[in-house]
Amino acid sequence: MSQSDPSSAPLTIIGTGMAGVGLARAVRSRDGERPITLISADSGDEYTKPLLSSAFAKRQTPQSLAMHDAVGLAATLKARVRTRTPVDAIDPVGHRLVIGAETLPYGQLVLATGAAPRQPFEVASSLRDRVFQINDLDDYRRLRGVLDRHPGQQARIAIIGAGLVGCEFANDLHAGGHRIALVAPEPTPLPRLLPPPLGRALGEAFAEAGISGYFERQVTALHDDGDGMTLALDDGEVLAADLVLVATGLRPRTGLAEAAGLAVSPAGILTDRRLATSAPDIFALGDVACVDGLGAPAGGVSAMYVQPLQAAVKALAATLTGTPTEASYGAWPVVVKTPLLPVVALPPREPPHHWRIEGEASDFSALAEDQTGRLLGFALTGRCVRRKVELARAAPPLLG
Repeated sequence: MSQSDPSSAPLTIIGTGMAGVGLARAVRSRDGERPITLISADSGDEYTKPLLSSAFAKRQTPQSLAMHDAVGLAATLKARVRTRTPVDAIDPVGHRLVIGAETLPYGQLVLATGAAPRQPFEVASSLRDRVFQINDLDDYRRLRGVLDRHPGQQARIAIIGAGLVGCEFANDLHAGGHRIALVAPEPTPLPRLLPPPLGRALGEAFAEAGISGYFERQVTALHDDGDGMTLALDDGEVLAADLVLVATGLRPRTGLAEAAGLAVSPAGILTDRRLATSAPDIFALGDVACVDGLGAPAGGVSAMYVQPLQAAVKALAATLTGTPTEASYGAWPVVVKTPLLPVVALPPREPPHHWRIEGEASDFSALAEDQTGRLLGFALTGRCVRRKVELARAAPPLLG
């Protein structure tokens, strides 16, 4: 390769989550010599984020979840890994990053900055060591550290939010022997993945196991009551808890890109099908990217799941090593880690004309269909999850 070829220039990746590390590994497998620098705002440990919400049931410690620390990661990738290093600005014209008083040049840059938890309310300083949001291994270490020191080992944990993260942690913390209360403004769990009858089935499975559900409720205030805290709900009820886990969704971390003049939307940094942003030699990957949204943000895909990420990593690694490749996503259903009631869902990209729901008790198949009866997506619970392969074959790809 000539030195003018961008695929031979130093590659810098901001972010050491599954996207950033996965990309570095894929690039290194294709090019054993290219200089690679990974920049992390946290510890730089390599781990698989989805495992955080099933670690109690599997008896995994935070230490066992980390496959490599930053030193080991750098060695396995033959790369430079910079930890605890927030990037202050990107200079797309000068092809450099601003890190405090330092400027760091790049040849090609990949933004794999992920998404940050939404914060629905302010938390008083006296409560911050008892209110958690789990978005990375460092967050999880802090939660486990508090739970491991808790008197009697059983804690009253209020989880705010009944989406994917809230439900998975509710199931897992319950499996760990803790007393769980699940609070959400929606009438049923997993409202973005399940139509109401299936959501009710999951809520009933939680209730039968002893997880208390407070649906169609919102938290209006948190109060310190000495040993624990109380949560005031909007209907006047008050819940007592030792800890609170806030799981109210994620927001793509687009601030760095937006300040640099890149095209962004609430769905993320806008890219084309090759993950290229609106600035030359800058790409976006993972939770922060809205793929195929450049020029048509309403049509872009923000898929915060493992299989689309892996497909995007493979495509971008090929592009960065001299073989321009478009990302494509299949009809990959989401497997929710709720053993109390198995759930699989492929949410439709467009609102369905209707849901065709079949089943009884906790075993349901729900098919999202358009006016002609064409399958757009599906949701399955209980024993019906065995239909996931059959239905995925009939469903349209997420990004064909």
